[in-house]
Amino acid sequence: MGSTRPGRRGGAVAGWAVQVASRHPAVRAGVAEIEVIDLAEQALPLLDEPVPAMFGDYRQPHTRRWSAVVAACDAFVFVTPEYNHSIPAGLKNAIDYLYAEWNDKVVGLLSYGVQGGNRAADHLRLILAEVRAAVVPTQVSLSVFTDFDFSGSDPGDPTAPGRIAPGDGREESLSTMLTEIVTWSDALRAGARTPAVEGSPELVG
Repeated sequence: MGSTRPGRRGGAVAGWAVQVASRHPAVRAGVAEIEVIDLAEQALPLLDEPVPAMFGDYRQPHTRRWSAVVAACDAFVFVTPEYNHSIPAGLKNAIDYLYAEWNDKVVGLLSYGVQGGNRAADHLRLILAEVRAAVVPTQVSLSVFTDFDFSGSDPGDPTAPGRIAPGDGREESLSTMLTEIVTWSDALRAGARTPAVEGSPELVG
């Protein structure tokens, strides 16, 4: 969950993603497990490491804790809103804390916002490329206008969370994205286990 703002809608979006993922064949077969990581609970301060993340020389206890959380996962679904045509500062900060932990991890993007959070997702793809994460092609975007239900809420209240009500095709797109995540993760793990052939060029993924 990429937003740390009080009253955020990210919890509802992440909850929907977990519901859909729980019905995915890989999860039902026990091949994949789901864990929700909430950046608000991680409570990371503004980046305060003296050594760049690429060196892996973490000095702060909160960095080492965050490193262990990310390193324990094989893949991620980033749930992000769009703030001023980009991602929340807290999410960028959390990515910048680490480097090797993101390398070769598979990522799917689930964005939401007035325009579906598409511009945030575009920026996030560029950021994740720099930490060598592999972003799957299918992306899911939820519009505040068409994929949330605000019936019963005060129309003048900008803090009304509403209820998530994904439109036609959204669940199918998310299922497709999850299948890509599982497939790519399997492929990357298999590649990591395969010894390089002597004299062959290395592949950088």
